[in-house]
Amino acid sequence: MDTIKEIVRDAPFGQLVRYATRNRFFKYPEELPGFKIPSAYIEKDTSASASQSQAHSDNSAAAIRQSISTPATTDSPQVDLEKPHSRTAEGVNASDRNSTSTAPLPSHALPFSPSRLEADLALHATHSPAHGIAPVKTADGLILAEWYTTTDTANPQNWSQGKKAWTAFLICLYTFIVYAGSSIYVSSTLLVMRYGIGPLLFAPLSEVPQLGRNIPYITTFALFTILTLPTALVDNLGGFLFLRFLLGFFGSPCLANGGATMQDLYSLLHIPYGLAFWTAAAFAGPALGPLLSGFSVYAENWRWSQWELLWMAAPVFLLFFFFLPETQPTTILLHRSARLRALTGNPNIHTQTEIDRKGTKFSATLLDTLIKPLEICVKDPALFFINVYSALTYGIYYSFFEVFNMVYLEIYGFSVGQMAIVFLSIIVGCVLAMTIYFSYLRFYLIPDILKQGLRPQEHRLVPAIFASFGVPIGLFIFGESDHTTRTETSGTNSDFA
Repeated sequence: MDTIKEIVRDAPFGQLVRYATRNRFFKYPEELPGFKIPSAYIEKDTSASASQSQAHSDNSAAAIRQSISTPATTDSPQVDLEKPHSRTAEGVNASDRNSTSTAPLPSHALPFSPSRLEADLALHATHSPAHGIAPVKTADGLILAEWYTTTDTANPQNWSQGKKAWTAFLICLYTFIVYAGSSIYVSSTLLVMRYGIGPLLFAPLSEVPQLGRNIPYITTFALFTILTLPTALVDNLGGFLFLRFLLGFFGSPCLANGGATMQDLYSLLHIPYGLAFWTAAAFAGPALGPLLSGFSVYAENWRWSQWELLWMAAPVFLLFFFFLPETQPTTILLHRSARLRALTGNPNIHTQTEIDRKGTKFSATLLDTLIKPLEICVKDPALFFINVYSALTYGIYYSFFEVFNMVYLEIYGFSVGQMAIVFLSIIVGCVLAMTIYFSYLRFYLIPDILKQGLRPQEHRLVPAIFASFGVPIGLFIFGESDHTTRTETSGTNSDFA
């Protein structure tokens, strides 16, 4: 029950209720009576403390500090927060650190860095006891807000497996629906939705701590759901094409941010599993789209496919609104630092992001966030190549929605519904690929990382080298079978003549 309350609290619905009621409902541990503040976050300077206590007397901070209970969580063991392990944090200059040790590094370190691996191994060791984490104090007296303990359940990496699975399931379901929308109309006019620049816009926005993952998700998915209604009702081709473009644009966060959410949830060792399921949802959506509408559009009318898209999107949007928790670690810590400042009266509590962007306007931060990914894509040859290859693969994949109609409808004489069944072969391919990839992870990659440590990131692309042969081989088989069929058909017609 506590986990469900936490999910609703962190979902857009809970955050709106908190905002409307000025945090009277869905309170965080720091806002509950009896919460014990770790001593490292309490200002030690007596003169400063006196002035701050006067300014915040109405908060009764002194009374709260004397309490000895810890935050009530179902998944976290009781830990003495007053005896934390000191540790370093990435992003803080060495000269600004008060202490260093080999204790666990923050689990939201760079996604594929050695420190991230060290943090994952420390935080997720089955026999590792929970320890308090001492916040880093800089030379100028600032305190960096961090997770309270190595098992702090505010950290998405420490969520229960059920909560992680639920969040990942919602993202995969969302991805499936949006991608199904890209091909669900194929049964009517063979139109395919294009995503355009959406991912380049919404992916960077989710990295802004003030926004997090949920704001881009919920706002764009709301627009996506709303726009499916006029798309089903529009009565001219120009309007239909424009609305389809908007659907693709506002549906793109699933492509842009889904992988980032999986990274938030799962450790470096196990994130490939989450990414594989998310990618499978992205491929299964377009594959099942024609089947979902293949029989109904001819039984009813061409608008039926868009009505089906609305019926799928609306319930999932409600699940997002009520039950999708925020997963961006920097966003979670940003809100925590604000609560700690209000609770302790200590204005020196900040996150590393706040320190880095102090004095920078939000508009400037937003602009830099939008430009940086484009710059990286252009200047990093490896990333540029991967993007080009991915674009080629998606282009080939979506070309099937045109070619299959030509082959199976015109040559083999399939009905539209029967042709849609052919796309189920893609689902079979996904299952086969995931089986092989999961075996590779389970029996080679993860044991190799545990034994040898992180190799260069290109090492993870070894399976892709072998898989890359599948695309041209598949195209050759499909093209050759089509050529053979056309030749046989032409010869039969000639003999008959």
